[in-house]
Amino acid sequence: MSASVRHGSSRAQAWFCTTGLPSDVVFEVHDMTFHLHKFPLMAKSRKIHRMLTEQEEQRPARGRRRRTSGDGGDSGDDGAAETEIEEAEEVEEEERDEQQQVRREGDGPVYSIVFPDFPGGPGTFEAAAKFCYGVRVDLTPWNVAPLRCAAEYLEMTEDHAEDNLAARAEAYLEQTVLRHPGDATKALKSCEELPPLAEELGIADRCVEAIAARSSAASRSWFDDLAVLGLRMYKRVMAAMAARDDVRAEARESCLVSYARGTIPGLSRSMRRRLASAPVSSEVEQRELLEAVVASLPADRCSGRVVTAKFLFALLRTSHILRASGAASAALERKAATQLEQAALEDMLIPSYSGAAETLYDVDCVARIVRYFLAEEEELASSSSAAIVEEAAAEVSRPSAVAMVQVGKLVDCYLAEVASDANLKPAKFCELALSLPNHARIYDDGVYHAVDIYLKAHPRLSAEERDRVVGVVDCRKLTVEACTHAAQNERLPLRAVLQVLFFEQLQLRRAITGALLAPAGPAARQQRAGPGEGTTALARESQVLRLDMDSVASRVQELERECSSMRRAIKKIDGRGGGRSPDGGDRSEPAAGGWRARHGCKFSTQVCDSQARNVVASRASRMGMSP
Repeated sequence: MSASVRHGSSRAQAWFCTTGLPSDVVFEVHDMTFHLHKFPLMAKSRKIHRMLTEQEEQRPARGRRRRTSGDGGDSGDDGAAETEIEEAEEVEEEERDEQQQVRREGDGPVYSIVFPDFPGGPGTFEAAAKFCYGVRVDLTPWNVAPLRCAAEYLEMTEDHAEDNLAARAEAYLEQTVLRHPGDATKALKSCEELPPLAEELGIADRCVEAIAARSSAASRSWFDDLAVLGLRMYKRVMAAMAARDDVRAEARESCLVSYARGTIPGLSRSMRRRLASAPVSSEVEQRELLEAVVASLPADRCSGRVVTAKFLFALLRTSHILRASGAASAALERKAATQLEQAALEDMLIPSYSGAAETLYDVDCVARIVRYFLAEEEELASSSSAAIVEEAAAEVSRPSAVAMVQVGKLVDCYLAEVASDANLKPAKFCELALSLPNHARIYDDGVYHAVDIYLKAHPRLSAEERDRVVGVVDCRKLTVEACTHAAQNERLPLRAVLQVLFFEQLQLRRAITGALLAPAGPAARQQRAGPGEGTTALARESQVLRLDMDSVASRVQELERECSSMRRAIKKIDGRGGGRSPDGGDRSEPAAGGWRARHGCKFSTQVCDSQARNVVASRASRMGMSP
């Protein structure tokens, strides 16, 4: 059997069966006509057999009527006989012309059938027609459901003919398609265009159950096929998976992530992959898809292996673009907070898409996520202290201290990134910086770096605002490198510089004290080791200690010179105007005290004197070392 397709003027396309015999029946399926033969189709389809039989019975026999009308005359004259002969000849000629017209290929067929609602459209009807002609039809996950519905529509069952299309399609569906969730997903997609037959035959329900039942056992490569499903079918699949106890949470999360990546364009800067067969949705449809994905997120904390922090923040960014509902955005923020310690800086850089926002990035959103994280940490801490943590919860719980430190580093990096925004208000910057508890930062170098960037980008801050911004830094938690930078930072207020110098000198004193008490250790180790080995180790450690002492003493002298210079500068500033007070006394000393009171400097300036150097020198001389 071969076929040819040619275009016509009145219809979109015409399909002709070129078997060498003239076609005697035409089928109209949607916008396409099929010129076929009635006997192969009647042999396989009970419906076509019934319809053609009815047409044949109702077809008027023009020749028979004429013969009947001609036999009714009683006239015996010669004129009547001649008329009867002429009529008979005309009937015979018309019958010959009619038969020749039927045999003439491409001419108008005798019978005509219209299928306006044929399941699967012209393509499926063509495959069913080929099956009737005995042509091999390859069944696939994509066409098995349409062909099964077509067989039901045409009544191509075993009751009418053996080894018919309905039995073939049903066997392939049960033995091949429903045994793999990927194939079942493709068949389920084809069911979207086959209502209501696909539902009446139970094809859609069987596909959904097959996907849910085999989702955990199958390999992960089939999850991408879910992107072809429409929203309604996707919800049915997720509901079926949630209703089963044998479906692992990781399988449900994989379905969710794959569907979101395949159906929501621009989900993330790093998620450009999109299936070619996935439909392109409008903004309203994308919003509905996103909200459906959010509703499918597990109620408990996600495993973190599939639904990662990057994926959650990507959903949150997309929800802002699509203007999703407030409930969906709030749910995403809470979910992102549960994995905040696993996020990266680029994940948190969510642009401000609202017209009312002045900043480049949505700082308020990040602040809310941090608050949700802290609230969850408090709940975990209270649960641990009360010893009510169940075993299942313990498996997914995280070390609170480690997570808090990770979040502290992340927030400091975020502050440094957004600090250069000229529209970022000091109050909002300080609120986010101070939202973390003290134990979230081992050192304050990160937040100091952010403060330095903020002061550089906002040179017109008032003195009060500048003091407030610098106040988020705990000078006691700065490393030596950060202290050295801060002591020379012209953007810091003078009070902050003095505090940095004080705490730096305090750290050096502690280091000196520890170094002076260190020789007791090597002596003890010398007694435990042999005489020769202990002497060598002691000499080596003494040399290292001498070098450290020289470095510390040099730094102390440098700090003393800096403090002395600053004291002289402060006295000049406070004593500017010269002279004495009205009562005749010297007013330079009260002015210095007033300066310390105004700037909150609560330590005495004698911490910068040479007492430490004298102590180092005296102790070093007793040990036979130079200061």
